[in-house]
Amino acid sequence: MLKWFDFEEFDCPTLEGSGLPTSDGGKMCIDFLHKLDEAREIAGVPFKITSGYRTPKHNLDVGGRVGSSHIKGLAVDIACTNSDHRQKILTALIKVGFRRIGVGKSFIHSDLDNDKPNAIWLY
Repeated sequence: MLKWFDFEEFDCPTLEGSGLPTSDGGKMCIDFLHKLDEAREIAGVPFKITSGYRTPKHNLDVGGRVGSSHIKGLAVDIACTNSDHRQKILTALIKVGFRRIGVGKSFIHSDLDNDKPNAIWLY
């Protein structure tokens, strides 16, 4: 159970139930979801999830990278359009241990993919 999110928020638009943890038949990593929930608590601002799990086909359809962490249930994109919320979200993500963060003009990507190097990047 998560305090700040419903599992449906992480569903791929083309696969109902995919936002559930893998232990419950979904595609999301429960440890990832708990860290994200903890970051939301610390940030004190809403996290609007614009992309969670993606099927390989949906990932290609939206222009995602081959090998995207979204396909592994280890990534989210969070809508963010103002500096105050961006600072709070980034600080909270880093505090709970996220080490792969991409910052775009209207969103923040965060993942916990241990198969990839730690990085912070701009879109």
